[in-house]
Amino acid sequence: MTDGPSTTRQRDETKVTEQPALTTSTGREWLILGALLAAVSLAVLLPLSGMRVDLPAAGAGVVLLLLIGMGVARAAIPRRRARLITLAVLFGLMALVSLATVLIAATAALG
Repeated sequence: MTDGPSTTRQRDETKVTEQPALTTSTGREWLILGALLAAVSLAVLLPLSGMRVDLPAAGAGVVLLLLIGMGVARAAIPRRRARLITLAVLFGLMALVSLATVLIAATAALG
């Protein structure tokens, strides 16, 4: 019988940081979703570049660089958890850059 708390850590899969996508995944899912997000982003950003070339084209370039960064991170980071968190952050940045670029370009087109 032990008097103190147990040293084995219970996993709570309802916590965001304990989700399988951040703990046990190979990272392939992040790359697939990243490629899909990049495709959708480019399908929106490239037609916008006809209205205003500089910003949507730069946003599309950043999206592609983030997708390439996801591939490099998956291949180069040996620790699974660090690799998965890096992929998640890069995916989030890709979504943020895409949304911000579209909103800024749309606002500029209206004004």
